[in-house]
Amino acid sequence: MKDLHSNLKPVVLLPAATYSADNTPAAVDLRGFEGVEIVLSVGVGGITFSGTNKVEFVLTHSSDDSTYTAVTDDDMIGVTGISSGIIKSLTAAHAAAAVYNYGYIGGKRYLKLLADFSGTHGTGTPLGANVVKGYAHSAPV
Repeated sequence: MKDLHSNLKPVVLLPAATYSADNTPAAVDLRGFEGVEIVLSVGVGGITFSGTNKVEFVLTHSSDDSTYTAVTDDDMIGVTGISSGIIKSLTAAHAAAAVYNYGYIGGKRYLKLLADFSGTHGTGTPLGANVVKGYAHSAPV
């Protein structure tokens, strides 16, 4: 087996918790790394999601940690049809926990992820996301 452990650096993008409203996104600094994978964990839906009662995960990026813009299809691997930075939408029943992963190739230094809630969410949904940074300029990390 090869040593993957010394070449990856996981960082929290969306703290694991049960959410029923928008989070306040924190910036993740990608300096010193050339590869990024976003790992999104979604638990059993607290409600039955629909086109009205939904959660949309909006990924934004920035070069200066001041001006953020929405990612597009050209910035991502593993997802297409991105509109307004939305990389995943929960719009139908989510009866089982699932993990989704997306590659970021946008080239900006900072990332933020917003779990954008629309409609009524009387019961929260367990959510979490991590950034796994790889291809470090200096290893081991």
